[in-house]
Amino acid sequence: MADRFHTASAQFRHRWDPGPAALGSQEDVAETLDGLAKHYGLRGYLLINVPSETSTDFSSNVLLTSWPDEMLKTYDHAGLIFGSPVVERLRQSTNPFTYDAERTNRRRADGKATIAANLFERHGLSRGAYFPAHNSAGLRGALAFGGTREALNPREMAELNAVANLIFTEVIELRAGRRQNVSLSRREIECLSWASAGKTSVEMSEILGLSEYTVNHYLNRATRKLDAVNRVQAVAKAIRAGLLN
Repeated sequence: MADRFHTASAQFRHRWDPGPAALGSQEDVAETLDGLAKHYGLRGYLLINVPSETSTDFSSNVLLTSWPDEMLKTYDHAGLIFGSPVVERLRQSTNPFTYDAERTNRRRADGKATIAANLFERHGLSRGAYFPAHNSAGLRGALAFGGTREALNPREMAELNAVANLIFTEVIELRAGRRQNVSLSRREIECLSWASAGKTSVEMSEILGLSEYTVNHYLNRATRKLDAVNRVQAVAKAIRAGLLN
């Protein structure tokens, strides 16, 4: 089974990969992902950075998606990132996996299983799959596709898994090129400065007179702007960009 998986993956990657010239913008990538979703009878796609342990919202980790804005806002408003079985699995494993909104959310321990399952059902994304990805710098992300069709078969999983790293790497590089001149707010710079001094979110909240939640919000927003995956990398990028002394 493993050999067949890798053979199918390599063959599909060879057919799909158009080379860097063909994907000149994030719009080109989005069009390609739309085409892939339709080809497999799925409703939409989602490309993310894997949320860190300190992430307080899901939306700030989204790179590209065709999933409805209303759905993402509702997801964050309900605090569904906390205790999400999918997010936990992405943090711990690099293997692709399918999901079923009802069955997957049964594993939630926060009493929000019905809220989460109904949200995905309402937007026609009750079934799908996640494909963990990474780039050469070790940044971790995931490409997901969702819809209402039956679970993807092993060959389909292999084919979509083949493009996950290509897509993730391309978007990270495009965003990095577009964001060479990053602008951070005063609070974001303050929080990154204290993070560079080794302060925790709790310590920063006491120093700045803010709630721990607000401190994490500023750090997450700065991390997103800098295309980093955690505060350590955000601090390093901010120093290289001359945003921190």
